[in-house]
Amino acid sequence: MYATLTEPLLLAPECPTLLTERRWASAAQIAGAQGNLLLEALPAADWERWSDCLQLVEMPRGQVLYESGRNMTHVHFPTSSIVSLLHQTASGACAEVATVGNDGVVGVPLLMGGLSTNGCAVVQSAGLGYRLPREVVVDAFNTGGEAMQLLLRYTQALLTQVSQTALCNRHHAVEQQVCRLILLNLDRVQGNCLQMTQELLASKLGVRRESVTLVALGLQRDGLIRYARGRIEVMDRAGLEDRACECYAAVKQECDRLLPPRLSGDSPQWVQRPTCGHSA
Repeated sequence: MYATLTEPLLLAPECPTLLTERRWASAAQIAGAQGNLLLEALPAADWERWSDCLQLVEMPRGQVLYESGRNMTHVHFPTSSIVSLLHQTASGACAEVATVGNDGVVGVPLLMGGLSTNGCAVVQSAGLGYRLPREVVVDAFNTGGEAMQLLLRYTQALLTQVSQTALCNRHHAVEQQVCRLILLNLDRVQGNCLQMTQELLASKLGVRRESVTLVALGLQRDGLIRYARGRIEVMDRAGLEDRACECYAAVKQECDRLLPPRLSGDSPQWVQRPTCGHSA
């Protein structure tokens, strides 16, 4: 039986917990490991307009950021959390079409002129993020300028991920898909560990749990990962990249091409993000 949306993702209420009533910060303060790439890259003028409205919120695992057919009220910029963009069948089976972490924003349909979409966004890995009322970001987008160009480039990178996911799910083996997902998620966390169950992996891919179990056992036997109690530790990233299909590299190359490099801590110097080759 295929995994359904409500079982592995433990859907939680939409209302997030505000850590502060209003988050005042400079670009340097939100940069680094706990920052968001798009917020880091905002021009100073746009940051001044946005900072009054940005709220730092907790994003617990299973929280629904938006649902199919319901109007979006906010966009979210994950920092230490990871969000799955999902589509669901009438029977309840679901599959992931894209992953958003500290590289992007959840709520792209608002930028395209739609208040809702037929998919949903669910927090996969708990953490923090900034939320912004839709009116603020839509107004900035409609005004044009550098912020609009930045958001458009991110949208193109996200569409690349969606289209590559469709290609991968149709033509590549489950092992290749699992390796792709692990690597995509690993790029959005610090360190080499992921909180991810086999049920969650199966749900994201829209396959049977037994298929993912066989793959996980094989990857662990070959020394590429260590899996225990919903925790995946990547032991050999280069080996994992060799097992993945070309879809991971294609998505990463496009993100590196379109999106700005990441700031390193409080340093004003830009640090180039790694390319899609094997990394330590």
